[in-house]
Amino acid sequence: MAVSPNSLDFPRKPGVYLFKNSAERVLYVGKATNLKSRIRSYFSKNPDRVMIPDLVQNSEVVDFIVTNNPSEALVLERQLIREHKPKYNSMLKDDKSYPYIALTDEEFPRILYTRHPPENSRFWGPFPDAGAAKRVIQLLRSQLGIRDKDCKGKDGCLAMHIGLCKGPCLDPDGYPMIVKAVIDVLDGNARVLIESLQSEMDEASNELKYEVAAQKRDLIAAVQTTLSKQVISSRFYRDCDALGFAHKGDLAVVTVLHADDGIVSSQESLPMIHRDDIGVTVSRFICEFYANRTPPRTILTPTPIGEWLEKWLSERRGNSVEVRVPTRGDLATLRKLADQNAGVQLVRAETKQSGSLEQRAANDGAALLGLDSLDHIVCFDMAQLQGEIRVGGSIVLNKGRPLKKEFRTYRIKGETIDDLGMMKEVVFRWLKKQEKWPDLVLLDGGETHLKTIAKMLEENGVDGKFVIAALAKREETLHLIHQDPIILDKMGRVFVHARDEAHRWVNNYHRKSRNRKAISDPLESISGLGAKKFQNLIRHFGGRKGIEHASMNQLCDVPGIGPALAIRIIDAVQK
Repeated sequence: MAVSPNSLDFPRKPGVYLFKNSAERVLYVGKATNLKSRIRSYFSKNPDRVMIPDLVQNSEVVDFIVTNNPSEALVLERQLIREHKPKYNSMLKDDKSYPYIALTDEEFPRILYTRHPPENSRFWGPFPDAGAAKRVIQLLRSQLGIRDKDCKGKDGCLAMHIGLCKGPCLDPDGYPMIVKAVIDVLDGNARVLIESLQSEMDEASNELKYEVAAQKRDLIAAVQTTLSKQVISSRFYRDCDALGFAHKGDLAVVTVLHADDGIVSSQESLPMIHRDDIGVTVSRFICEFYANRTPPRTILTPTPIGEWLEKWLSERRGNSVEVRVPTRGDLATLRKLADQNAGVQLVRAETKQSGSLEQRAANDGAALLGLDSLDHIVCFDMAQLQGEIRVGGSIVLNKGRPLKKEFRTYRIKGETIDDLGMMKEVVFRWLKKQEKWPDLVLLDGGETHLKTIAKMLEENGVDGKFVIAALAKREETLHLIHQDPIILDKMGRVFVHARDEAHRWVNNYHRKSRNRKAISDPLESISGLGAKKFQNLIRHFGGRKGIEHASMNQLCDVPGIGPALAIRIIDAVQK
């Protein structure tokens, strides 16, 4: 089935999105500054690309990964396209990539600007802003004297003579210190360098050398742009899973960002029931998630887990698995990104589960009764007024939500005026029309109601087809056959909801029936005869026949009925 826009709920954040078919194959990867508005454009009446209708028709799922900024989305999009080779990314299937800054694995390392870092080199990136990366290399050469690909390190060179290289031909013993300084800067520890540039900029500005100050300002911006933490990629990401966690109430989401070969490659998110501390929920997730897959070399978690679980992961992998709770550096930044994605997925889960909150209530009810599911509940309730206008009703909950088209009302046909007899008649009439049995039949009543209806079901050969229970209002007690009563807590909220919905439904029907009858009932139209006095009359005379034949003195014996009102009653019913 083609993906529907109504099933999609995306955040207004930067990131990448992936259209997938029913086999989970990626058909298209795109990036967006605002995921919500970008995805919405795919379902417009006039799409801006010819391939979009075909893409939407062939897709069943649209996933996404949130990033910190559009630049990271650009890098991640490129990486995912290279990995998945999506069918509809035809213009992006070439082998081009974003540039890196690399230090070669030589006795005297060289700094390189390259799209394909040499083997065994140490590299940083990729950088979507290629110009900024080039300026940083120029800055490192001029400030620190690191040699580049043009410098051979022999007998001096042009770069040395113009002050761009302090390589081995000049000071071989001091060169390792230069390399270390460059590594520190590229690892993000550029504070000293930036402070130096800021001092030079201030000095030039004070001397009214504004062009020089502007150049220094641009260099600072280039360093900050290029060396800002690239969450999407890092040389530390080697066979690593970062676990993010977010929760609201007892609904939690755990997100896994998979990273390998220096870059985030994919994301998975799973909802969880969260009733304990974070450690318990995360540990339970790890057990379920890695039960049927090989754990990575490193797992980043939001909280420490037990040694036994780390040992179990190592056994599953076949060698050591390191579980870390990083507090700083690239790995901590990656794990925080996983938290961000978990937070976004939690909002989606809440929105999606506005209906699913009821499903969770049904699941809790099933667990309380020891059932596999409780997706189909039928609940009965009765209503009458001293034997007059006797009605019943049944409602249906489907996955915890009212299924209005299955609601039924019943006008009692028999002579019985007690709740038990009325309910027995209604349930019997319901039985005769059933083609599919529910998971549970719930009665608004106590233990007596339960035994009476259970016996009737047995007499009709349908006992054991479904669970039957009765819910008494006193302390919200649930009665079951051959079981001790259960006083309901939050786990039983689906039963209370079903009972209350049935009560509302049958009372509405009863009120409408009374209103219809009041049109032709002279008693209902008598001035001064309110609901309380009307009930007193019915109780005293046992029904309307007794009222019609009562004398004035007999009417005045009823509490609340005086001579004037008695005369009006006689005039109305004894004409």
